[in-house]
Amino acid sequence: MTNDRRVLVHDSIDALAWSVAARFYTKLTDILDEQDIAHISLTGGTVGTKVLESIASSPSKAGVDWSRVHFWWSDERFVPRASDDRNEGQARTALLDHLDVPAENVHPMPSTEDFDDLDAAADAYAAELAEHSWEDAPYPPFDITFLGVGPDGHVASLFPDKSGVLVRDRVVISVSNSPKPPPDRLSLTLPVINASKRVWMVLAGPDKASALGLALAGAELAEVPVAGVKGRKRTVFFVDRDAARDVPENLFLSAY
Repeated sequence: MTNDRRVLVHDSIDALAWSVAARFYTKLTDILDEQDIAHISLTGGTVGTKVLESIASSPSKAGVDWSRVHFWWSDERFVPRASDDRNEGQARTALLDHLDVPAENVHPMPSTEDFDDLDAAADAYAAELAEHSWEDAPYPPFDITFLGVGPDGHVASLFPDKSGVLVRDRVVISVSNSPKPPPDRLSLTLPVINASKRVWMVLAGPDKASALGLALAGAELAEVPVAGVKGRKRTVFFVDRDAARDVPENLFLSAY
């Protein structure tokens, strides 16, 4: 698994964000040349939001037919839709509100205003994914999945030493005991994330160095969930130098 992963190291968070944005447009153009629809899974977090802002600021956005792009989320906080905790709200402010993307192409995870029951909300999002499924899977294979990585090695809302990271028979799970607030969340499962053609993980800061080093060293999935993430075609970590301090130089790629 380690040999299929690459690390792109950048001098600053700004450089990281602009690098990801440039690669995003290059790859999205290629994807839309090859197929009718692109499916993108978004993430939250400080660095993830900075990346979305850079994508929104790029003049390349004018050359994309956004009617052919669908946006999803890998996880969400189960709170009111207007809550500042929602990844959806962050993504709309940073990116989606700046794109000419049809409302029906944006697929936010349910909020507490949509469902009273967390499990019902998970089932509803799984059903929505199934409406766009193909290749014999009950969900679309995401062309690009953006993920953040927590200092503890969690991705989406799949946390160390919690049962969610080991679930294999569901598309979306409910998380009612998140070690990070708020406690109630929805998350894609690892098989769905790993069905993505490309997984791009963005992380910065010295507090992420341990998680990145453990992931690349092949740590146990249950203890370091990011260690189990692997896209079908490519898995790339976009990091700053602080986060990369424990990474062997032979895994470095020059920044784009």
